[in-house]
Amino acid sequence: MLRLIGSHYHFRRAVPVAVQARLGRTEISLSLQTQSKLVARERAAALYARTGALFEKAKTMETDLSREDLIALLTEQGKIIAEQEELLTLADDAFRAEKRALQADHAMTLMDQVQKEGAFISFATESLKALEARLQSMMQKVFTDSAVSKKEKDMLREQIKSLSTLIIDLGKHRPAAPVDAPAGSPVEDEQPKVRKPTSPPLSTMAEKFVFADKDKSEDTKKATRKTVDLFIEAFGDMPVKQITGTVAGEFFDLLSDLPATHGKGRTGLPIREAVAQARERGQETVSGKTVKNHFSRLSALWMHLVQREMADRNPWAGWDFNITKKIVRRGWTDDELTLLAHTPWNGTSVSRTTWAGIISIGMFTGMRLGEICNLRKQDIEIIEGIPCFHVRPHPEDHWSPKTSAGTRIIPIHSHLLAMEGFDLLQNTGEHYLFPDLTVSSTGERGDNFARAFSKHKKRIGIPEDVTFHSFRHTVSTRLRNQEAHIRELWIDTVLGHEASHKSQGTMNYTSAIDVSNLQQVIEALRYPAECIIPY
Repeated sequence: MLRLIGSHYHFRRAVPVAVQARLGRTEISLSLQTQSKLVARERAAALYARTGALFEKAKTMETDLSREDLIALLTEQGKIIAEQEELLTLADDAFRAEKRALQADHAMTLMDQVQKEGAFISFATESLKALEARLQSMMQKVFTDSAVSKKEKDMLREQIKSLSTLIIDLGKHRPAAPVDAPAGSPVEDEQPKVRKPTSPPLSTMAEKFVFADKDKSEDTKKATRKTVDLFIEAFGDMPVKQITGTVAGEFFDLLSDLPATHGKGRTGLPIREAVAQARERGQETVSGKTVKNHFSRLSALWMHLVQREMADRNPWAGWDFNITKKIVRRGWTDDELTLLAHTPWNGTSVSRTTWAGIISIGMFTGMRLGEICNLRKQDIEIIEGIPCFHVRPHPEDHWSPKTSAGTRIIPIHSHLLAMEGFDLLQNTGEHYLFPDLTVSSTGERGDNFARAFSKHKKRIGIPEDVTFHSFRHTVSTRLRNQEAHIRELWIDTVLGHEASHKSQGTMNYTSAIDVSNLQQVIEALRYPAECIIPY
């Protein structure tokens, strides 16, 4: 049978019980080293026939095998594996040969284009010389021939002016500084000179339209920087007009073969070495969703470039990603909250108080995990006599809420204030509310809690479609099912949702909502006692 592991297909076939003892295994599993289901089927069919022959040969042997029979059987089994490896090597060689052929074809196209430009330049140069000679002759006649009438002089001056303009226009089309042909092409030594590209590099465009954009969240900037860094590591800082569908396709193949662990440690291999190692070892690769996210970030950048005619088309749009299933997130049920609350936390990555504190704030505010992990003691304020969390950008830490609506005031629920030992309003001398949280290599604060929560949730049997973000769904659902006097706009303000109708009046009203009204929203959150995690 075929199995899709990561982005590659694998062949798997169970060994018949009658010959398991003789072959020393219960199944045969081999990587088919391809993302194409059609190619995988062809290779699997060949393997199925060969393994079938192996099983039949094993069945026909005597029960008590001689040493020679065992050697013959093992030799046959080794041949199957060797044949598969040889097939994969041939397929890899064919891919490299095809790539070289495409590079050669591209180089020939470049040479033809340069030859045409060279012919035009030669023609333009001769024309310039003739025009310059004609201009000199006319100027000489104007300034030295006294017999020429005033009217004739004026006509000659007009002709000189027209010719001068024509010479300037032709001069503008002369190439600037020529550059050599691309290194490594088959016609490198014969390649004529071409003009340097005038298109700005990828890093410059990313800086202009993403990293320097004050409206972009820090999360968006960090994610885009990671994608751009991966591309530059693989292909260099290319001019954006040279990034075509062919280049995007090569990046797609690289990302699809990237091991799932790439970039998660403090040190790691360069992208091409990591991909080569993953192919050799048959490692699990990143999901199709991860590849899609990288392409989506570059596609968003290219929308600006195409709109401003800095790129001819968007090579990152219209790709088909291998996303086998889509998990729809949902809120927590009371039974799931009860299970979470009463299953002891015995982890060591974060303290018991941090564990219970973060979950409790999520349940009684609907804040995002990143917002909770980045809460500082100074973000707890008394506003209009009401204790509040003030979610806002931290310029000194280079962190900001996900959206502009994420900057907001959230009154603190009475349950959180009453939690014994939590002491939200006390000055502990710490900068952050949860000081034992760590920061990942990409600058994400609270990565140790995020990993611990995911593992704990899985261990106690909470379904995959329920995550920490599900607390936001739970809070939103419970609030919208409460008393009718609680307005939708108040709920959206507490949760940091963009208002569905962004008129100037709506924006002004949002900023003028009384904190007492937001407190009504928060205090409307209620849970059964068994659902609340003890502190």
